[in-house]
Amino acid sequence: MKKSLIIVALVLLNSILFAQNKEINPGAFWPDNNGDHIQAHGGGIIKIKNTYYWYGEERRNGLDTNYRYVSCYSSADLMNWKFMGDVVKMQDPENLGYRWILERPKVYYNKPTKKYVMYFHLDTRNYKYARVGIAISDKPDGDFKFVKSFRPLDHESRDIGQFVDDDGTAYLVFEDRALGFHIVKLADDYLSVSEEMSLVKAPLEGGAIVHFKGLYYAIGSALTGWNPNPNKYATSKSLKGPWTEFKDIAPPPTNTYGSQSTMLIKVTGTKSTTVIFMGDQWRPKTQWDSRYLWIPVEIGDGKLWLPEPKPFTINIKTGEYKYSK
Repeated sequence: MKKSLIIVALVLLNSILFAQNKEINPGAFWPDNNGDHIQAHGGGIIKIKNTYYWYGEERRNGLDTNYRYVSCYSSADLMNWKFMGDVVKMQDPENLGYRWILERPKVYYNKPTKKYVMYFHLDTRNYKYARVGIAISDKPDGDFKFVKSFRPLDHESRDIGQFVDDDGTAYLVFEDRALGFHIVKLADDYLSVSEEMSLVKAPLEGGAIVHFKGLYYAIGSALTGWNPNPNKYATSKSLKGPWTEFKDIAPPPTNTYGSQSTMLIKVTGTKSTTVIFMGDQWRPKTQWDSRYLWIPVEIGDGKLWLPEPKPFTINIKTGEYKYSK
């Protein structure tokens, strides 16, 4: 009898741990297919055919501190994510020294070369190296091999963001402490940058861009390290500008609901288009427990606003979202 009860209890526990996520709950524990909290911090998402791939900093407990890790997850619905493994396990690639930095990985798929190209912020612990690193793979789930690092157009680069326009053109966004917020076009093979589109003279990092109904919306976070701040946005009819003045995307006292921007995801369906703000709620002392703040934005006619976070569902086919409560 006791053995039967134990088996039933284990079955029930298993069903709880591995149940399908029926919604996105901003700021909550977000289990993957194994029941573990998703580890994709400072990340980016690409869509290949019908599959989304989410890459980010792997910060789980127990990692070998001699390495830096990038994880990969896949999803068909943006709510349920399958852990595909650590696609980067990298030792210090350029003798950067103790506590060297690999942050904010972003992956692009290059159709002509059929390569997956990962950009990331590569730095020393004092943030003086200020370069982008590149790693490539033949598959979305790795392994990615380090190729090189460089300063885009000879500028310092720390926090980076990615943007792929509706026509498939790929861009890199990077923060240059001396000058501002750069938007640059990638070269044909994605292994370098070819052209600066804009230099937005604003002290912002965590850059993200979306193209919505004829306007480009760029968002960013002030330079306050791990501490959240009021993120802001500007608009332009062209990536080359001119850009409007930056405005708040949420009530300033909320400090963007305790988060920092990392990407804007556009879901275009048969009935509607939803833009989702993707942010990180950093917990520097317990980084493995840092959370994700995803919110469908109110966007249009030059305005972008984050409503108060609430659980929601997203329909990938129709492009519609709905609040759960």
